[in-house]
Amino acid sequence: MKIERLVPDTSIIIEGIVSARIKKKEIEVKEVVIHEAVLAELEHQANEERTIGFLGLDEIKRIKELAEVTFAGTRPKASEIKYASLGEMDALIRLYAYENECTLITSDSVQAKVAESKGINVIYIEPVSSTKKIMLEKFFDTETMSVHLREEVLPYAKKGIPGKWEFTAIGKKKLSQDEIREIAREIIEECKLRKDGFIEIERKGSTIVQLGKHRIVITKPPFSDGWEITAVRPIKRLELEDYKLSDKLMERIGEQADGILVAGSPGMGKSTFAQALAESYASKEKVVKTVEAPRDLILKDNITQYSISHGDAQEIHDILLLSRPDYTIFDEMRNTSDFQLFADMRLAGVGMVGIVHATKAIDAIQRFLGRVEMGVIPQIIDTVVFIKNGMIDKVLSLAMTVKVPTGMTEADLARPVVVVNDFETGKLEYEIYSYGEQTVVMPVSGNKGKKGAYKLAEERIKREFEKFCSDIDVEVVSDNNCVVKLPKEVISRVIGKGGKTIEGIEDKLGIHIDVGEKESVRKKEDGEKREIEYRYKIKSNNVAFFLNDEMHDKDVDIYVNDDYLLTAKSGKNAMIKIKKSNKIGRIICDGLNNGERVKLLV
Repeated sequence: MKIERLVPDTSIIIEGIVSARIKKKEIEVKEVVIHEAVLAELEHQANEERTIGFLGLDEIKRIKELAEVTFAGTRPKASEIKYASLGEMDALIRLYAYENECTLITSDSVQAKVAESKGINVIYIEPVSSTKKIMLEKFFDTETMSVHLREEVLPYAKKGIPGKWEFTAIGKKKLSQDEIREIAREIIEECKLRKDGFIEIERKGSTIVQLGKHRIVITKPPFSDGWEITAVRPIKRLELEDYKLSDKLMERIGEQADGILVAGSPGMGKSTFAQALAESYASKEKVVKTVEAPRDLILKDNITQYSISHGDAQEIHDILLLSRPDYTIFDEMRNTSDFQLFADMRLAGVGMVGIVHATKAIDAIQRFLGRVEMGVIPQIIDTVVFIKNGMIDKVLSLAMTVKVPTGMTEADLARPVVVVNDFETGKLEYEIYSYGEQTVVMPVSGNKGKKGAYKLAEERIKREFEKFCSDIDVEVVSDNNCVVKLPKEVISRVIGKGGKTIEGIEDKLGIHIDVGEKESVRKKEDGEKREIEYRYKIKSNNVAFFLNDEMHDKDVDIYVNDDYLLTAKSGKNAMIKIKKSNKIGRIICDGLNNGERVKLLV
């Protein structure tokens, strides 16, 4: 096809079709005219940190390398750019093509029909469903859970199954920024062409895409310090029967439970279980829908998937109530509005299954505290299923009762209590209740031998004394007395002149306090442990010790001038942080600044 002057609109530029057709010599063009309206719209999108803006500008650069390019037309006004979705920009491009007898090329069917009705020469490239294997898919194999690509870094992947995987390099060559950007461009293009592709969320600096089975996150500067692509894909599809649930739990999930939380750490298989649960409900002739952001559950066609990214909480609320589903799967509840929507739908009578990140089963319940009233939690959640290493690790059930909390003896302390039981054994594990102005989650099994109220009081007293130092022992010995033990050098400051400071604390807390000297921790013999190397950095609010990689997750004793201060645990990244706001932090900082010997023993 030979064309004298070709005018592409924004839609065809973003698709990257013009450069591809010229390169394949499917189109021979003497001159490509880029209208200023196209450039302005792409510039606006790029300034908004939208990926398609950068992809469009890259396409213009490619066209310039293949053909003669000129820029023409009048730059649109800010109001015209603002209302681009209403056709203002398309109208400017059509007008130029009409007045200058150019050929318009577009992948927008409405733009093509309007141009034809005006007698403009137009080439319409219809978006077709693509089946090609994109570059990203080449990094996946049958064992790959996720792929992590970043500029100037080797490509890495998590391989294995939930809870049992390895993070390993899958290439010998570092990826350049141009390579990452090209992969991102192809992902966006494929997303527009494929029926199973959606741009779920597009913000300044980040784009979240669902492309087939792949959930893809693209980040770029200034949001991140470099271009990065993370793609996650489910590697295993399970049926509910594969989880080997007890008859009691199957009956609970299938007939009684209407407010279920599926909890677990990232990558442990929460969504896989929720997927099995949704299809189990659907197979029993129940109406099942999902609320997702992004839509990454792989489900059968009889289950409708809604994206909260393309709507809002009110729209989802209205749609769910009007469509009357029996069950709704709410995937990846993250912020307060998600938890409030879940609670509102449950109270409206819709069966809800919520998926939340949590490191323990009880943490999933705690994420509702402060977001909804404590008294309605059992009406919102009746079952918590905790997933670990791809299988069910623990199941909790909730109920509301009025009782004296475990560990308290006085009858007048009775109050509404949310009791959390192990579902399989019926054993009471936690109690949730109000104590003063605070809502507490109290483990029951570990508190035998000490009154629950005493334990709460000890925590409150300890917080009051932490402004003097952090090395404190507190023991409440009766309803009206407690013993506080502190280091010798702090006692005089706590008591104050004429005992006024300690009297003020006693009046504030309403309890008599006996102040004593804390016994110094015995010095550890150097022969018992070995000294390790470290680097340190004193920051504005803490001092950080950086250890060798093999020293992660270790108990480390810290000494200054052979005086033992504390034992700290190094993190997964082999680093220890100590706040400068407490006494020990100040001693360590002073020692480092004054050149004193600070040693770490393991």
